[in-house]
Amino acid sequence: MNKLFTLMALAFICTAATAQTDSTSAKSDTLNISRGKSDTIRIGNIVIVTNGAHKNNTEQGSNTSISMGRKSQRKKPSNISTNWGIVDFGFANYSDKTNYAAATAGQYLLNTPGSNFPLGASDFNLNTSKSVNVNIWFFMQRLNLIAHHVNLKYGLGLELNNYRFRSNISFKEPGFSPYSATNSIPHAYVIRDSVSFSKNKLATDYLTIPMMLNFSSKPGDHNKGVSLSLGVSVGYLYNGRNKQVSPQRGKLKNNGDYDVEQFKFSYIAEVGLGPVRLFGSYSPNSIFKKGLDLRPYALGIRLSNW
Repeated sequence: MNKLFTLMALAFICTAATAQTDSTSAKSDTLNISRGKSDTIRIGNIVIVTNGAHKNNTEQGSNTSISMGRKSQRKKPSNISTNWGIVDFGFANYSDKTNYAAATAGQYLLNTPGSNFPLGASDFNLNTSKSVNVNIWFFMQRLNLIAHHVNLKYGLGLELNNYRFRSNISFKEPGFSPYSATNSIPHAYVIRDSVSFSKNKLATDYLTIPMMLNFSSKPGDHNKGVSLSLGVSVGYLYNGRNKQVSPQRGKLKNNGDYDVEQFKFSYIAEVGLGPVRLFGSYSPNSIFKKGLDLRPYALGIRLSNW
């Protein structure tokens, strides 16, 4: 009788072992076992990890940990992360601090012959809806400083500004001028032109390096939380032009630097609210070296991963 019970018990154990093997092979997501320096066994929501060193087929110093739940751990951010191909779309404008009496006396502003009205602030009013700032950043990098909540953010890109004028002004390079009594002007100047332009803009393009201190409330998730970046940028002018369209002259693209400052220094900022990112910039210096004192700024939206 005891032998019968013993045989029945052995048969039950074998059957249970076979059923367990079939179950784990049929449902690989329920039980997963990997071998090597550590063993991992997953049974449903339970994960058993055994770490140990193997030497001469003898396991020494093994350590077993058990965890429950399917919630995955958030990936730790890298100390240096790179974001490629960032694009900004915004509006360009400037704060006008020009002394127009001094600019006229210095022949930086000239009237059309026969005109009794000197150029003034109204001649430099912009069509704000068509004055745009587009920035193309080749890359931006973020360097971890303090627990990924405080970072150094820097990059390289192109800063493109288009100032669209409402009035019929034209920018001129130094040299001969029929508008001057001396017929020769040693610096760039602006005239009120004799034709009406349907399109009249000054474009300034810079190769720019931004550098900011970045603060992030949720370093592990760029689409949540709040981020703030504050810093400065330095740009090098590589192209300037006065583009005009009129019935009388057609399309004109007059390339020149027009005494625009070669370097542009700006204060910059970026605010992130979840996946939405806004940017802004302001230069305390004029666009031009002399005469006009127009201090540029821009506001817009940034298309970026972080």
